[in-house]
Amino acid sequence: MSTMRALAKAQALAAGVAQPVATVRHVHLSARPLVLVPLAMAGEAHAPLAALVGATPGEAKLLIVPQPRNRDQRFRFVAELAEVVLPYLDSFRGVSEAVPVDRGRDVRYRYVDAPQLLVPNPAGVTFLRLLGRSTRFRRPDGDYPVHPSVPLLGQWLTFFAERAEQPGSSALLAMTEAVTLHWATGQSAVEDLHLPALLGWLDPPPGLTGAQAAARAEDPTVCPPAGPATDPDFDNRVLAPAMARYADAGDDAGARATAYAELERVLRDQLAPTWELMWRGVGLLAGLPAGARVAGRWDGDKDAFTGYAEHVDAGGGPQPRRDGAVAAARRLHRLERALTSYAVQRAYDDPLVMAEHRLAGEAFVGEVTLADPRRVDDTGKRPVLRPRIQVVTTEPVAVPVGATLWSPARPTQKAKLVFLTPGDGKTEVVLELSGGMGRGLTAPPGSVPEVGERLCWTTLSDAYLPAGAFPEPDQTPWTHGGPEV
Repeated sequence: MSTMRALAKAQALAAGVAQPVATVRHVHLSARPLVLVPLAMAGEAHAPLAALVGATPGEAKLLIVPQPRNRDQRFRFVAELAEVVLPYLDSFRGVSEAVPVDRGRDVRYRYVDAPQLLVPNPAGVTFLRLLGRSTRFRRPDGDYPVHPSVPLLGQWLTFFAERAEQPGSSALLAMTEAVTLHWATGQSAVEDLHLPALLGWLDPPPGLTGAQAAARAEDPTVCPPAGPATDPDFDNRVLAPAMARYADAGDDAGARATAYAELERVLRDQLAPTWELMWRGVGLLAGLPAGARVAGRWDGDKDAFTGYAEHVDAGGGPQPRRDGAVAAARRLHRLERALTSYAVQRAYDDPLVMAEHRLAGEAFVGEVTLADPRRVDDTGKRPVLRPRIQVVTTEPVAVPVGATLWSPARPTQKAKLVFLTPGDGKTEVVLELSGGMGRGLTAPPGSVPEVGERLCWTTLSDAYLPAGAFPEPDQTPWTHGGPEV
């Protein structure tokens, strides 16, 4: 936990209400997200019990599995879920846009928007990942056939689960993670996984503190768990008898219909409070302005959605059960690069996030007191424009002389730390600038910081990170999938 978040959590506990740890929204929020609240049967290896799904607050569709141990009923549930999810995905495939590539010499096409799935918590993401894994290899023919939409939905759920692992992706979001990215509560990180308790801190009822609202929300009789786990008391006292009555109905159509209606009622009662909280969370996130670099990360989600849609249209097979050695290394490298870039972009977009790096000595803020925008360095083979500025800061500067710095105000411009002069309560820093000023020997107006500007300088760079080089699978040792010797 960072120092800033620890302080915010202490302030939240003292004030009785959650404290902001971000000034902008760092996730994309679709104008029409698909909210999915799942439930799984306790004691069974990923046996879906019910789901409440819909793209607007008023169109919640309840899907249930009366007997989760029954294989046919489970795959019937998946087919019913596919009737909701697949048309939602297809609704984003109508219009494409041209994207320039190769420095404008060519174009490629992608969909102008992409779908977004919202679940209550990280366990909901795991639910979809396991549901995708258990269905994407099923076949509509042969032994134990399933509806053709079942393996297709499994492939798409696996796609969204993999996007959820990508730092900065908003294709599949857990509401608790999205909310805690922007607010700090006075409770532990484990307690923040409980959506009712989390939102109790953000907007406690009149007369209650956040801690009191959270304690009240943890009472399952007041607010059921946000899924996919259920409350054990509910399982024993309500759910098990209702499922037993459905099983005992046998071939009696009337008794079976009555028992089914009872199951629908009790499961809807369990899911409805979380459904309302999900849309309340959407409203809270929508109240924050989007960060400047959120749209660029969403473009990555649109690219991924377009690419996988084309893969499905071409008859491509499902994702493999596990990656090979080289594919796994490439995937890990890609995720590490995305995580580094995401951390830098959040800091560039948000001064509250940058404050954490200032406390860690990775950044400082100062005022420009001197500037020489016409300085030219002629010591090399040809003269180059190298303006220098002096920045005065009252913050500790833990950056060594010779280090390269960047400013979020001019992310394409580098600054080399030339001199460092500590003083009485302040430090004078001389920086030499390069980049972001054209190719001539005269800097365009505004490209060089002017006297009086207050800027942040940091060791964090938002520059492009080149991909690593990996061998082809047939060039790896036989112990890692290569040819045998």
